[in-house]
Amino acid sequence: MTLPTPLTGVVPPVCTPLTPDREVDVPSLIRLVDHLMDAGVHGLFVLGSSSEAAYLTDLHRRTVVEAVTAHVAGRLPVLAGAIDMTTPRVLDHVRSVTAAGADAVVVTAPFYTRTHPAEIARHYRLVAGTSPVPVFAYDIPVSVHTKLPADLVLQLAADGVLAGLKDSSGDEGGFRRVVLGARAIEGFSVLTGSEVVVDAALAMGADGVVPGLGNVDPHGFVRLHEYARAGDWAQARAEQERLCALFGMVGVGDPARMGGSSSALGAFKAALHLRGVIACPATAEPQVQLSPDEVERVAKYLAGAGLL
Repeated sequence: MTLPTPLTGVVPPVCTPLTPDREVDVPSLIRLVDHLMDAGVHGLFVLGSSSEAAYLTDLHRRTVVEAVTAHVAGRLPVLAGAIDMTTPRVLDHVRSVTAAGADAVVVTAPFYTRTHPAEIARHYRLVAGTSPVPVFAYDIPVSVHTKLPADLVLQLAADGVLAGLKDSSGDEGGFRRVVLGARAIEGFSVLTGSEVVVDAALAMGADGVVPGLGNVDPHGFVRLHEYARAGDWAQARAEQERLCALFGMVGVGDPARMGGSSSALGAFKAALHLRGVIACPATAEPQVQLSPDEVERVAKYLAGAGLL
């Protein structure tokens, strides 16, 4: 479908259900997409961090995009991550996901090698010059070890290189600078990747949210967005606080035996399994799986939020 400009609303980064053998579980993926669409989300982002894109083979990535775009059939925009270390590798992913039907691509700064801002700008210009669909920047310094400067993002936006930004940097000052600067750039979308300050981001003027927790409770994020757009900030704050409590599930994993990614993604998938959306809560290797006790803690978070 034609991507709305700007893209607004709730755009969950779709988890990738896996079988016990770590193949893509397409029937579960389709149920998850229906779960999100039934809640009224405004778009879908596949092959992002919550999708475990870094762990998926190229074949798995292609399978995900093909399955989702075929099922959605133009009812919602589908953004796909084209995430890799260098420009040539990203360009390969752009060709793959757009051939599979993605309506836009989401691209980080290059990583592994140290990169100068001029090289980051060149990276995005080369990608946009090749991509047949709009390009969104993904600011996630915790993973790529580079923070996208606000001035660079705004310049690329003004030049028509970028269609939007998904900001998962945690830098609220920098985010606000982009929101303010974007007011002078027609059609540019500014989306927060935070689950816990969505009301504040929308109050600043952000266009929407890309929440990993939105897989688990898409209805809650849609309500939050609707309250904010209606100017009902008391209700928005109450919904945000409920979601903040639910977000506590990302810390169920024992830090002595697993990293934060294993804990958070394991919690999201455990919650989806407990809610009957996906068949198996497995995360990709080498992530450590949640224990039965940790899964029980996820269930308590769901119950506390009225979801179980």
